[in-house]
Amino acid sequence: MPPLHMRQPGNERVKGFKNKDCRFMISEDKIESLKSAKSGLFGKDFLLTWEKSESDLGIILDIAQVLKEMRSENISPRVFDSGLAVSNFRDNSTRTRFSFASAANLLGLSVQDIDEEKSQIAHGETVRETANMISFMSDFIGIRDDIFLGEGNRYMREVGAALDEGYKNGVLQIRPGIINLQCDLDHPTQAMADLMHLRNIYGSTENLKGKKLVMSWAYSPSYGKPLSVPQGIITLMSRFGMDITLAYPEGYSLIPEIVEKAKKNASLSGGSFNVSHSMKEAMKDADIVYPKSWAPYHIMQQRTELLKKADKNGLKELEQVCLANNAKFKDWEFNEDVLRATRKGNALYMHCLPADISGVSCERGEVSAGAFEMYRIQTYREAGFKSYIIAAMMLANRFKNPGAILSEIIKRSRKRVGINL
Repeated sequence: MPPLHMRQPGNERVKGFKNKDCRFMISEDKIESLKSAKSGLFGKDFLLTWEKSESDLGIILDIAQVLKEMRSENISPRVFDSGLAVSNFRDNSTRTRFSFASAANLLGLSVQDIDEEKSQIAHGETVRETANMISFMSDFIGIRDDIFLGEGNRYMREVGAALDEGYKNGVLQIRPGIINLQCDLDHPTQAMADLMHLRNIYGSTENLKGKKLVMSWAYSPSYGKPLSVPQGIITLMSRFGMDITLAYPEGYSLIPEIVEKAKKNASLSGGSFNVSHSMKEAMKDADIVYPKSWAPYHIMQQRTELLKKADKNGLKELEQVCLANNAKFKDWEFNEDVLRATRKGNALYMHCLPADISGVSCERGEVSAGAFEMYRIQTYREAGFKSYIIAAMMLANRFKNPGAILSEIIKRSRKRVGINL
């Protein structure tokens, strides 16, 4: 079997559907399972992975896998003739922005990005008004709001409450579903894409049980990276019996309540949860490693207050203090030497991207150029699952029985590219 970073997952074929317009086969067992599954996802926003059951998370993974197979086999899964998917990015994004647009387009929706500076929001328009004004013919709203600690997820719920009111009072014909594209607490589309990547690498979520995953802080020449990726990883992966180690220098902790949630998840799933303050010690015998920088929880608290006050001088001073502190831990770099400490010197490296690559994107960073290059293509594959995860969230939100919908799509057999004769 090739090393993990050389493996190409998802190529195996199982018993499935076959018709005149399909060159390969779609997983019939997954579709049949989905048709009989009891979903709690219909009409529900996807804001935090820990609000969803393991069964519902499995449904999302299975829908995403089937959609991916459909596209590879030139089957169009469009279920919308018209409609909008509105994206509201209150922070920068490349992968998630294009993944949301790709997911919406895959299902037949057009995408409209809302630029708050060009809207009436800049003139004081309320959240409840904006939410309704952008939703008259919208089916989904994707929101990224990860800058203000304690505010991002709250804002998404405020938008949701405004949509509930609009739908209840007949302002909106349908209540658009909200998808969290990263907030201050969680990055569910990233964490679920990472879980799908692991499931494809190891064959099933059951096979993750007993695997050691290290979520480690790594040095970065920037200071304000959100907490939501490491928090999303430890809270999701701990639900599948994995042995989680959270590694960071003293003082770089995450939100305490979320760390406690991960500990509880690990206990309930038969896994374990440990904290280490040494990257190399933490990496010993690791199966999966996720070296990623983040700002300390207490620093994010201070930063949020300064941002609220628009205290530019205070922010500059905080940045300099934080960068100086970060510089004490430049040795927290994932490199070939650290890799050798992992299981058989061949752990699976993961990253949400973009990684801070030493000698490439920065002088010193999260990962050495040599170590990153070994896994670069694998991280691209990892990122490629996000579009399908988002599309699966949309499908499960809109249809009570997504399995039945997928079955009908296959029977319809409409080509994505080409002409049906």
